[in-house]
Amino acid sequence: MKTPQNSEPTMVKKTTRSADSDVEDKGQKLQKVLANLGCGSRRKMEGWIEEGRVTLDGTVARLGDRVRSGQSVKLDGKPIEWEEAEQVRVLLYHKPVREVCSRSDPENRKTVFERLPKLKQGRWISVGRLDFNTSGVLLFTTDGALANALMHPSNAIEREYLVRVMGRVDDAMLERLQLGVELDDGPARFSDIQEGGGDGINRFFYVVLMEGRNREVRRLWESQGCTVSRLKRVRYGEVFLPSKLKKGQWLELPQRDVDVVYQMAGLPGRDTAPLSKKDQERRERFAKKGQRAAGRRNRRSG
Repeated sequence: MKTPQNSEPTMVKKTTRSADSDVEDKGQKLQKVLANLGCGSRRKMEGWIEEGRVTLDGTVARLGDRVRSGQSVKLDGKPIEWEEAEQVRVLLYHKPVREVCSRSDPENRKTVFERLPKLKQGRWISVGRLDFNTSGVLLFTTDGALANALMHPSNAIEREYLVRVMGRVDDAMLERLQLGVELDDGPARFSDIQEGGGDGINRFFYVVLMEGRNREVRRLWESQGCTVSRLKRVRYGEVFLPSKLKKGQWLELPQRDVDVVYQMAGLPGRDTAPLSKKDQERRERFAKKGQRAAGRRNRRSG
């Protein structure tokens, strides 16, 4: 299992106006803007534009349209605040079970966005999803490019889960789960499995995936005749869930941690919005608890 890494803040170099500004004045491609807002992939956004779902200054948009500062963009008739803030924000949220990872739910279930702090500019974008009955680490950011990069399979970012399994588990089964088994959407495997305690037919394991396919942890265990009775994501890449962070609480990441997140995504770093004194004290308190919890996990897996 990986251990958390710290890095010194890398300040983003401010650029001055140059010949490149002439290119910037032409605006950005509309599908890129929508994708960076977390609405979906560029290809999906191109489809929405072709379907006439997007308007630009009150006129139905077309593929090839560019959007510039001050222009109005609407999706399905609803205004979209698309202009990006100069400073980025990243949150770590401890998702409880029985919350959905969407902005609204037809069944009126609680959503993960309801507890997040209000933004003066931009909007929160979820980095991936956790299913209704899964708890744990869920990242949010105001930078759509960062969210897309963190979710892209090419970055192969580890996701670590604590799972309670019901059923008989032997060494041969654990070996199969690491070598790979065939699921209905292709082969899948855990890159690491560590014993987490328990006995009899109720045992805990720490498992690591390199991708985020739908219900993959549960389906892997079910392929071996076992049932997952509890599932919690405890790590996303280098970001660990602090033990002091209660379910339903969020924690804003400071510059040094956001730098690590951008490194995970393979992107150049960006400046973060400054934290209030209260949020800074809160973050430091949670971080200390999280480091102690990570140390216990590393000693157990060593």
